[in-house]
Amino acid sequence: MNLLTGKTALVTGASKGIGRAIALRFAQEGAQVAFTYLSSVEQGVALENELKAFGIRAKGYRSDASDFAQAEKLINDVVAEFGSLDILVNNAGITMDNLLLRMNEEAWDKVMNVNLKSCFNTVKAATRPMMKQKSGSIINMTSVVGIKGNAGQANYAASKAGIIGFTKSVALELGSRGIRSNAIAPGFIETEMTAKLDEKTVQSWREAIPLKRGGRPEDVADACVFLGSDMSTYISGQVLQVDGGMLT
Repeated sequence: MNLLTGKTALVTGASKGIGRAIALRFAQEGAQVAFTYLSSVEQGVALENELKAFGIRAKGYRSDASDFAQAEKLINDVVAEFGSLDILVNNAGITMDNLLLRMNEEAWDKVMNVNLKSCFNTVKAATRPMMKQKSGSIINMTSVVGIKGNAGQANYAASKAGIIGFTKSVALELGSRGIRSNAIAPGFIETEMTAKLDEKTVQSWREAIPLKRGGRPEDVADACVFLGSDMSTYISGQVLQVDGGMLT
C-alpha cells in the first residue's frame, strides 16, 4: 500500500527543482497530484505527462499563488476537479538578493508577495474545504535562512521567517478541525539553480555541512511525503529542518 493512496495533493511552483521532486514523489506514493507553474509552460506540460505515467490523476494549472483571486480560483478548481484537497504544499518561491543598502522596494515587495503572501492566499482558500473534510495537511516551505538569517538576503529571510510564524498560527487555529500545519526548512539543496554556481564555492559549502554533501530535491520530497501521510497525524506546528545537520 502506497503512503498517499486516496489523497489529493496540490503543489505550488512545481515545474522544476524541489517542487517537481515533491510532485513526482507524491505520484509514486499514489496521490492524485495537482500542481502550479507560471513561466515554465513546457516544463509544466511535461511534468503532467510524467505524473500520469504513475497511473494517477494529475493536472497542471498555470496560476500565480501570490495573486489572491487566482489562488482562490485555483483551490476551487482543484476541489471541483479532484473532489477533495488533502495535502497543500506551498513551495513557490523566489530570491532577489542584495545587500540592504542596495535593495530597492520592488525587490522587498516581490519576494514578500511570492514567498509569504502566497501562503496566506492558498491556505485561506483551502481552509473551507479542509474544514468540511475535517482533515488536511498543510506544508509550507521555509528555509534555514528563515531561522538564522543571511547577509544579502534580508527580504528572503524575512519572508521565510514569516512563513514559520504563519505556519504555527495556522496549526493553533485549525488543529481542532483535524487540520495539521507544518513547515519544512531545507538547507543547501543542489538543483538547476546551484548547478550554475562555481564548483569550488559549492564544494566549500558541502564541506561545512556535517553530512558532507548538499541535499537532493528528493530529500525534501521525502519529508513532504511523511508530513502529508498518515504517519504524521500527531505532528503539527513544527519546523522540520532538512539540512544535513547544518543548523545543529
